[in-house]
Amino acid sequence: MDGWNYFNYFTEIEEYFWKKRGAHLLVSPLDWAIMEAWQKAGVPLEAVLKGIDRAFESYGRSQRGAGKPLKSLAYCTDAVLEAAEEQLEAAAGKATPPKQGPQKEAFSREELKKYFERNVAQLKQGFEKNRQALPGLAAAMTAIAKSLESSAALLDTPAALDLEDFERRLTILDEKLQAALTGHAPEELLLKIRRELDGQLATYRRKMKAEQLALVEKQYLQKRLLEEFGLPRLSLFYMS
Repeated sequence: MDGWNYFNYFTEIEEYFWKKRGAHLLVSPLDWAIMEAWQKAGVPLEAVLKGIDRAFESYGRSQRGAGKPLKSLAYCTDAVLEAAEEQLEAAAGKATPPKQGPQKEAFSREELKKYFERNVAQLKQGFEKNRQALPGLAAAMTAIAKSLESSAALLDTPAALDLEDFERRLTILDEKLQAALTGHAPEELLLKIRRELDGQLATYRRKMKAEQLALVEKQYLQKRLLEEFGLPRLSLFYMS
Protein backbone atom coordinates (compact mmCIF):
# COMPACT_ATOMS: atom_id res chain seq x y z
CA MET A 1 0.00 0.00 0.00
CA ASP A 2 1.26 3.43 -0.94
CA GLY A 3 2.46 5.67 1.86
CA TRP A 4 0.53 5.81 5.09
CA ASN A 5 -2.97 6.41 3.75
CA TYR A 6 -4.20 3.05 4.99
CA PHE A 7 -3.76 3.26 8.76
CA ASN A 8 -7.56 3.29 8.95
CA TYR A 9 -7.90 0.38 6.49
CA PHE A 10 -9.71 -1.93 8.90
CA THR A 11 -11.95 0.75 10.39
CA GLU A 12 -13.04 1.94 6.94
CA ILE A 13 -14.00 -1.58 5.86
CA GLU A 14 -15.68 -2.36 9.17
CA GLU A 15 -17.85 0.79 9.10
CA TYR A 16 -18.74 0.32 5.45
CA PHE A 17 -19.79 -3.27 6.07
CA TRP A 18 -21.92 -2.12 9.03
CA LYS A 19 -23.69 0.43 6.83
CA LYS A 20 -24.37 -2.09 4.10
CA ARG A 21 -25.60 -4.67 6.59
CA GLY A 22 -27.75 -2.14 8.44
CA ALA A 23 -26.60 -3.25 11.87
CA HIS A 24 -23.79 -1.99 14.09
CA LEU A 25 -22.56 -5.40 15.21
CA LEU A 26 -19.11 -6.48 16.34
CA VAL A 27 -17.01 -7.82 13.47
CA SER A 28 -16.15 -11.48 14.09
CA PRO A 29 -12.58 -12.85 14.39
CA LEU A 30 -13.11 -14.44 10.97
CA ASP A 31 -14.01 -11.07 9.45
CA TRP A 32 -10.90 -9.50 10.98
CA ALA A 33 -8.78 -12.33 9.58
CA ILE A 34 -10.24 -11.70 6.13
CA MET A 35 -9.53 -7.96 6.37
CA GLU A 36 -5.98 -8.66 7.49
CA ALA A 37 -5.53 -11.08 4.58
CA TRP A 38 -6.66 -8.36 2.15
CA GLN A 39 -4.32 -5.85 3.77
CA LYS A 40 -1.38 -8.28 3.64
CA ALA A 41 -2.11 -9.02 -0.02
CA GLY A 42 -2.13 -5.29 -0.81
CA VAL A 43 -5.78 -5.12 -1.90
CA PRO A 44 -6.62 -1.39 -2.19
CA LEU A 45 -9.35 -0.04 0.05
CA GLU A 46 -11.29 1.23 -2.98
CA ALA A 47 -11.39 -2.30 -4.43
CA VAL A 48 -12.57 -3.74 -1.10
CA LEU A 49 -15.47 -1.31 -0.87
CA LYS A 50 -16.44 -1.85 -4.51
CA GLY A 51 -16.33 -5.62 -3.97
CA ILE A 52 -18.54 -5.33 -0.88
CA ASP A 53 -21.08 -3.34 -2.92
CA ARG A 54 -21.15 -6.02 -5.60
CA ALA A 55 -21.43 -8.84 -3.08
CA PHE A 56 -24.42 -7.19 -1.40
CA GLU A 57 -26.09 -6.66 -4.77
CA SER A 58 -25.53 -10.30 -5.71
CA TYR A 59 -26.71 -11.50 -2.29
CA GLY A 60 -29.85 -9.35 -2.50
CA ARG A 61 -30.78 -10.98 -5.82
CA SER A 62 -30.25 -14.51 -4.47
CA GLN A 63 -32.79 -16.66 -2.62
CA ARG A 64 -30.61 -16.53 0.49
CA GLY A 65 -30.92 -12.76 0.53
CA ALA A 66 -34.68 -12.88 1.05
CA GLY A 67 -35.12 -11.46 4.56
CA LYS A 68 -31.72 -12.66 5.84
CA PRO A 69 -28.82 -10.25 6.39
CA LEU A 70 -25.40 -10.98 4.94
CA LYS A 71 -23.44 -12.01 8.03
CA SER A 72 -19.79 -12.28 7.03
CA LEU A 73 -17.18 -10.63 4.84
CA ALA A 74 -16.31 -14.14 3.65
CA TYR A 75 -19.23 -13.87 1.21
CA CYS A 76 -17.54 -10.82 -0.34
CA THR A 77 -14.16 -12.46 -1.02
CA ASP A 78 -14.65 -13.28 -4.71
CA ALA A 79 -16.14 -9.88 -5.51
CA VAL A 80 -13.33 -8.05 -3.68
CA LEU A 81 -10.57 -9.98 -5.48
CA GLU A 82 -12.35 -9.41 -8.81
CA ALA A 83 -12.54 -5.66 -8.13
CA ALA A 84 -8.84 -5.64 -7.16
CA GLU A 85 -7.88 -7.39 -10.41
CA GLU A 86 -9.94 -4.90 -12.43
CA GLN A 87 -8.27 -1.97 -10.67
CA LEU A 88 -4.84 -3.46 -11.34
CA GLU A 89 -5.64 -3.92 -15.04
CA ALA A 90 -7.01 -0.38 -15.29
CA ALA A 91 -3.84 1.01 -13.71
CA ALA A 92 -1.54 -0.90 -16.08
CA GLY A 93 0.17 1.38 -18.54
CA LYS A 94 -0.84 4.59 -16.81
CA ALA A 95 1.85 7.16 -16.19
CA THR A 96 3.35 7.23 -12.72
CA PRO A 97 1.78 10.13 -10.79
CA PRO A 98 4.17 12.89 -9.67
CA LYS A 99 5.59 12.49 -6.20
CA GLN A 100 3.93 14.57 -3.55
CA GLY A 101 5.84 16.86 -1.26
CA PRO A 102 6.53 16.20 2.42
CA GLN A 103 3.41 15.14 4.27
CA LYS A 104 2.30 15.71 7.79
CA GLU A 105 3.30 12.98 10.23
CA ALA A 106 0.49 10.46 10.67
CA PHE A 107 1.04 10.27 14.44
CA SER A 108 2.55 12.57 17.03
CA ARG A 109 5.53 11.38 19.09
CA GLU A 110 3.36 11.45 22.18
CA GLU A 111 0.78 9.14 20.57
CA LEU A 112 3.53 6.76 19.49
CA LYS A 113 5.11 6.74 22.96
CA LYS A 114 1.78 5.85 24.57
CA TYR A 115 1.22 3.09 22.01
CA PHE A 116 4.67 1.62 22.66
CA GLU A 117 4.28 1.88 26.44
CA ARG A 118 0.89 0.13 26.34
CA ASN A 119 2.26 -2.72 24.24
CA VAL A 120 5.33 -3.15 26.44
CA ALA A 121 3.09 -3.29 29.52
CA GLN A 122 0.95 -6.02 27.95
CA LEU A 123 4.02 -8.05 27.02
CA LYS A 124 5.33 -7.79 30.58
CA GLN A 125 1.96 -8.90 31.94
CA GLY A 126 2.10 -11.84 29.55
CA PHE A 127 5.51 -12.75 30.90
CA GLU A 128 4.23 -12.78 34.49
CA LYS A 129 1.24 -14.95 33.58
CA ASN A 130 3.24 -17.52 31.62
CA ARG A 131 6.70 -17.71 33.15
CA GLN A 132 5.83 -20.83 35.18
CA ALA A 133 3.67 -22.80 32.74
CA LEU A 134 5.30 -21.68 29.46
CA PRO A 135 8.82 -20.41 30.25
CA GLY A 136 9.95 -20.46 26.61
CA LEU A 137 7.07 -18.23 25.56
CA ALA A 138 7.59 -15.95 28.56
CA ALA A 139 11.28 -15.52 27.64
CA ALA A 140 10.29 -14.55 24.09
CA MET A 141 7.85 -11.96 25.45
CA THR A 142 10.60 -10.41 27.57
CA ALA A 143 13.01 -10.21 24.62
CA ILE A 144 10.35 -8.63 22.39
CA ALA A 145 9.41 -6.11 25.11
CA LYS A 146 13.08 -5.06 25.39
CA SER A 147 13.36 -4.63 21.63
CA LEU A 148 10.18 -2.57 21.65
CA GLU A 149 11.59 -0.33 24.41
CA SER A 150 14.75 0.17 22.33
CA SER A 151 12.67 1.19 19.33
CA ALA A 152 10.62 3.57 21.48
CA ALA A 153 13.85 5.30 22.56
CA LEU A 154 14.26 6.51 18.97
CA LEU A 155 11.27 8.79 19.54
CA ASP A 156 13.42 10.98 21.79
CA THR A 157 15.91 11.79 19.03
CA PRO A 158 15.55 15.17 17.27
CA ALA A 159 15.66 13.61 13.78
CA ALA A 160 12.47 13.43 11.69
CA LEU A 161 10.40 10.31 12.28
CA ASP A 162 10.76 7.58 9.67
CA LEU A 163 7.44 5.76 10.10
CA GLU A 164 8.25 3.24 7.40
CA ASP A 165 11.39 2.19 9.26
CA PHE A 166 9.44 1.98 12.52
CA GLU A 167 6.93 -0.25 10.77
CA ARG A 168 9.72 -2.52 9.50
CA ARG A 169 11.03 -2.94 13.05
CA LEU A 170 7.54 -3.60 14.42
CA THR A 171 6.74 -6.09 11.66
CA ILE A 172 9.84 -8.10 12.63
CA LEU A 173 8.77 -8.09 16.30
CA ASP A 174 5.20 -9.05 15.33
CA GLU A 175 6.57 -12.02 13.37
CA LYS A 176 8.77 -13.08 16.30
CA LEU A 177 5.82 -12.90 18.67
CA GLN A 178 3.61 -14.94 16.35
CA ALA A 179 6.32 -17.57 15.91
CA ALA A 180 6.71 -17.83 19.69
CA LEU A 181 2.96 -18.16 20.24
CA THR A 182 2.56 -20.81 17.55
CA GLY A 183 5.59 -22.72 18.79
CA HIS A 184 4.71 -22.70 22.50
CA ALA A 185 0.89 -22.65 22.60
CA PRO A 186 -0.62 -25.87 24.05
CA GLU A 187 -1.87 -28.32 21.44
CA GLU A 188 -5.36 -28.27 22.94
CA LEU A 189 -5.58 -24.52 22.46
CA LEU A 190 -4.44 -24.78 18.84
CA LEU A 191 -6.98 -27.56 18.26
CA LYS A 192 -9.76 -25.45 19.80
CA ILE A 193 -8.92 -22.52 17.50
CA ARG A 194 -8.69 -24.78 14.44
CA ARG A 195 -12.14 -26.26 15.18
CA GLU A 196 -13.51 -22.76 15.66
CA LEU A 197 -12.09 -21.63 12.33
CA ASP A 198 -13.30 -24.68 10.43
CA GLY A 199 -16.81 -24.15 11.81
CA GLN A 200 -16.90 -20.51 10.74
CA LEU A 201 -15.39 -21.18 7.31
CA ALA A 202 -17.56 -24.19 6.48
CA THR A 203 -20.12 -22.14 4.53
CA TYR A 204 -17.55 -20.09 2.63
CA ARG A 205 -14.57 -22.40 2.05
CA ARG A 206 -15.62 -23.34 -1.49
CA LYS A 207 -15.97 -19.67 -2.48
CA MET A 208 -12.38 -18.81 -1.54
CA LYS A 209 -9.27 -19.38 -3.60
CA ALA A 210 -6.53 -21.51 -2.03
CA GLU A 211 -4.08 -18.63 -1.50
CA GLN A 212 -6.79 -16.41 -0.01
CA LEU A 213 -7.94 -19.24 2.25
CA ALA A 214 -4.39 -19.85 3.48
CA LEU A 215 -3.98 -16.15 4.35
CA VAL A 216 -7.30 -16.04 6.20
CA GLU A 217 -6.46 -19.17 8.20
CA LYS A 218 -3.06 -17.75 9.15
CA GLN A 219 -4.46 -14.36 10.19
CA TYR A 220 -7.28 -15.97 12.16
CA LEU A 221 -4.86 -18.19 14.08
CA GLN A 222 -2.62 -15.22 14.86
CA LYS A 223 -5.49 -13.05 16.05
CA ARG A 224 -6.99 -15.73 18.27
CA LEU A 225 -3.66 -16.64 19.87
CA LEU A 226 -3.07 -12.99 20.74
CA GLU A 227 -6.56 -12.80 22.26
CA GLU A 228 -6.04 -15.98 24.28
CA PHE A 229 -2.79 -14.68 25.77
CA GLY A 230 -3.94 -11.06 26.10
CA LEU A 231 -1.18 -9.72 23.85
CA PRO A 232 -1.22 -6.80 21.38
CA ARG A 233 -0.46 -6.45 17.70
CA LEU A 234 2.62 -4.27 17.45
CA SER A 235 2.29 -2.86 13.92
CA LEU A 236 1.31 0.78 13.50
CA PHE A 237 -1.65 -0.43 11.43
CA TYR A 238 -3.31 -1.41 14.72
CA MET A 239 -2.72 1.93 16.41
CA SER A 240 -5.99 3.74 17.08
